Amino acid sequence: QVKLVESGGGSVQDGGSLRLSCAASGRRSTTYSMAWFRQAPGKEREGLAAIDNEGHTKYADSVKGRFAIFQDNAKDTLYLQMNTLKPEDTAIYFCAAGRHWAVPPLTPSQYHTWGQGTQVSVSS
Repeated sequence: QVKLVESGGGSVQDGGSLRLSCAASGRRSTTYSMAWFRQAPGKEREGLAAIDNEGHTKYADSVKGRFAIFQDNAKDTLYLQMNTLKPEDTAIYFCAAGRHWAVPPLTPSQYHTWGQGTQVSVSS
């Protein structure tokens, strides 16, 4: 069973940048999807970016061009580089792992393992 631990959250000003990390440990399939989600108070969990073991990626329109998902397989770590942050990006950010799909999904129900989350706050 894989375990995921996020880090890198914090507080930044409008227009700032952050890089989130998600360290994976334990047994993981050689074929997989991994993704970043976020959840703001009173809102549903939103899929932001996903990647699979082949490096295929998918982005939500809300973050396309501002966020980038990438992975370092040697370190078993997933990253989310977030640029040009806006106050509406304030949320708890989660990484998740699931099985491989033809296109890495952004739907929470398609992921079975989740990290504990890391808070990102963007002030105006």
